[in-house]
Amino acid sequence: MRRFVLGWKTLGHERALRARIVNYADDFVICCRGTANEAMQAMRKMMSRLKLTVNETKTHVCYVPDESFDFLGYTFGRMYAPRTGQPYIGARPSRKKVAGLRQAISEQTSARWEWADSEEIVGRLNRMLRGWANYFSYGSVRRAYRAVDYHTRERLREWLCRKHKIDGRGTARFPLQYGYKELGLIELRVQRRTLPRAKA
Repeated sequence: MRRFVLGWKTLGHERALRARIVNYADDFVICCRGTANEAMQAMRKMMSRLKLTVNETKTHVCYVPDESFDFLGYTFGRMYAPRTGQPYIGARPSRKKVAGLRQAISEQTSARWEWADSEEIVGRLNRMLRGWANYFSYGSVRRAYRAVDYHTRERLREWLCRKHKIDGRGTARFPLQYGYKELGLIELRVQRRTLPRAKA
C-alpha cells in the first residue's frame, strides 16, 4: 500500500488530477474535483502493475455532497448545522458502527449476565462507551451519542428488572437517572465535554 501512495505522487497523479489520497493501513479514499473517473482509471492501472487486489465491493465513485460514503467507521457527506439548519460537508459515526455498539451493549446486558453484580456490568459498559467515544469524537456525534445513551440506560434498566425480579419496565424502582447517579454509568452526552477533539 505504501508503494501505491508514493507512486501516486511520483507519477504526478496527485498534481495532474488534483486528487489526494487519504489512507489508513489498506483502506483509502481519493479526494478530487471533477476528475473522479480519471482517478479511478489511474488507480486501477497502478494496482494492476503493483499486483495489488482492489476490493470491488468497497470501490466506487461517490459524488459528495449529493452522496455520502463510509470510511474508517465514519460517514462523510452532507450534514446540517443543528442550530441554523445550514448544510455543510462533514462526518458522523456511521450507522453500522452505532448499530454494532448497541448490539455489544445488548449482549453485555443479556439474561446470561443476571448473576453478575451491578458494578461489574456498569464497569464493562463504561469501558465500552469510553473506548467507542474516544474514537468517535470527531464531527457530528450528537445524534449518535443520544441514541447510544438511550439504548444503554434502557438495556441496563431491563437487566436490573430481570436481576431483581421486577415486573414491568421498572421506571419507578429505577428512574431515568438511577444508572448515572447511583451506579456511575457514564453518559456520552456529558462525557463529550471532556473528550479530546480530533483535528482534521
